[in-house]
Amino acid sequence: MLQLIRKQLVFLLVGIGVLITIIVVFSMPDASTSELTPIAPVEPANQEDEQAEQAETTSEILVDIKGAVLAPGVYQLEMNSRVQDAIEKAGGFTEVADQTVINLAQKVFDEMVLMVPEKGETVQNSAGDAQHAKVRINYATEEEIQQLTGIGPAKAKAIIEHRETYGTFSKLEDLLEISGIGEKTLEIIQEEIQIP
Repeated sequence: MLQLIRKQLVFLLVGIGVLITIIVVFSMPDASTSELTPIAPVEPANQEDEQAEQAETTSEILVDIKGAVLAPGVYQLEMNSRVQDAIEKAGGFTEVADQTVINLAQKVFDEMVLMVPEKGETVQNSAGDAQHAKVRINYATEEEIQQLTGIGPAKAKAIIEHRETYGTFSKLEDLLEISGIGEKTLEIIQEEIQIP
């Protein structure tokens, strides 16, 4: 009787051992399947994309700063810098600088000419570019946009809001998306606008 119990116990232990072995084997990842998933080749493409994005965000621009600053000249600034950063690069304002006409919060752009007037001096488009006759619509302030024929405060504000919401204008016709600017208005102001 005792021998029979021992035999049954041995069979039971062997059965449990086989069951555990089967569970362990089936729970292990399949080596052939994992070899089919190429993880390493994907990484270089992602690294290239990241490097390209970093190159875009770290690209630099040149700004020509003139007028009532301590060290006028051409300065290299990072993309998305502000007028305040440009003024600091040029050593700051002189004592006679008219700071009230300069928008320190305005973003600078490549090839921008930043003219800082002296007090009492009138300078057209003091934070504009070399083509003073045209308004650079992607960078102009609300006051500068109001210099356009037939554009008042409400339309100027709408242009800036549209620019901040949807990004810069890539072509003149993009202005038609703004409420209050139609074909006739665009025809009138098209010679006064510069894009980019």
